[in-house]
Amino acid sequence: MNIGRVVGTLVATRKDDSLIGSKLMITQPLDIDYKPAGEPIIMVDTVGAGIGEVVLYAEGTASRNAAGKPDAAIDAAIIGIVDNMDVYKDVLDS
Repeated sequence: MNIGRVVGTLVATRKDDSLIGSKLMITQPLDIDYKPAGEPIIMVDTVGAGIGEVVLYAEGTASRNAAGKPDAAIDAAIIGIVDNMDVYKDVLDS
């Protein structure tokens, strides 16, 4: 699992049948300091996330299972909305 920030939405009128009814969100992966880490990813939203929210996401098979569509063409899915994250930097540095 990883964290990211929802930065946009994507609408695709024509798409694979397994994606019909799925809400697609553009999500920027983040590092532990909430800084961008890599390129934005299009994800299926399973929790109703909104623009600007920090989210928890899964990739690969875990994302398809979370979306309830194990055979769908899904590479990443938003599986939670982050309320708070406490990072103890002194533990990381040791």
